[in-house]
Amino acid sequence: METKTVIGLMSGTSLDGVDLACCRFSYNGQWHYEVLATECILYPAIWKKKLNTAFHMEPTRLAALDIEYGSYLGDLVAAFVRKYNLKPDLIASHGHTIFHKPEEAYTLQIGHGKRLAETTGITVVNDFRKADVQKGGQGAPLVPIGDRLLFGDFGICLNIGGIANLSFEQNQNRVAYDVCPANQVLNLLAQQAGSDYDENGRIAGSGQLNQDLLQKLNTLDFYQHNGPKSLGREWVQQVFLPDLNQAALPINDLMSTVCHHIAVQLAKATDHLKPTTMLVTGGGAFNTFLMDCIRSQSKHTVAIPEAQLVNYKEAIVFAFLGYLRINGLINCLSSVTGAYEDSSCGDIHHP
Repeated sequence: METKTVIGLMSGTSLDGVDLACCRFSYNGQWHYEVLATECILYPAIWKKKLNTAFHMEPTRLAALDIEYGSYLGDLVAAFVRKYNLKPDLIASHGHTIFHKPEEAYTLQIGHGKRLAETTGITVVNDFRKADVQKGGQGAPLVPIGDRLLFGDFGICLNIGGIANLSFEQNQNRVAYDVCPANQVLNLLAQQAGSDYDENGRIAGSGQLNQDLLQKLNTLDFYQHNGPKSLGREWVQQVFLPDLNQAALPINDLMSTVCHHIAVQLAKATDHLKPTTMLVTGGGAFNTFLMDCIRSQSKHTVAIPEAQLVNYKEAIVFAFLGYLRINGLINCLSSVTGAYEDSSCGDIHHP
């Protein structure tokens, strides 16, 4: 296949900002990637507010925001291209998730693909989840095809972003699913304590584990079901956060307990596997207290790579998803999502 340069865009549920990764992909019997440039553009307050309140918008306002956000992403990409003197063939954009209700065959990631293509003058692939959801799948997670093809040397791939998710091979199938909330909840609690996030897990590390709350969280219905399964903001707000609010504990105790909860759920999800190496990426990999909790519960060897891969793995993989899509190749695995067949997902927009 032809070598292509692709910019991957990722905006996670924790609303930190937009991750951009420009990568060159090639295939000669094995998949190869080279990262040419990466950058995280933090959201200004106005965009944090817009994206945070979009969940409650009327359809007409949300449609307008979709286009506006597409223009915003286009401006970010254009500046990124100029700054690093890049010559991309393609943009692969995850967009920002507003709704994710696969049980109702509905998912929405805004960031208007056509507007993004027009703004940048570059072909765009976006809306990666929709086709899988229409086939009865969860539309998530999408990263496991990249885990299999680009990071197959690791027995387990764990990403700790707004949601913690993992993937691994089992019986010659890729198994992957969302495990539990992570930074989406930890960041919210940190903000109540006056910080944007819990740097190095210091706030959580100063707290005490509350066994009653831990037990209550661990018995939530979501954890009693095997994958495929995925989590959205709706579940976190409607199911998870009320238990924290009812506990009436100090913020640092809540954060400590949530970190232990994440570790317990990850151990539960991976204990059936033979001891292996677990690649950990996403912002949670920098949370020292959380990682200590995970190490204490897991029988697997934790591997935290260089900071660039920790921060940008999802953007790198979304660039790869776009590369696969433009070549008409499978980029979404039914063994992961529960759909009735594999898919080559993503809408293609030319400028």
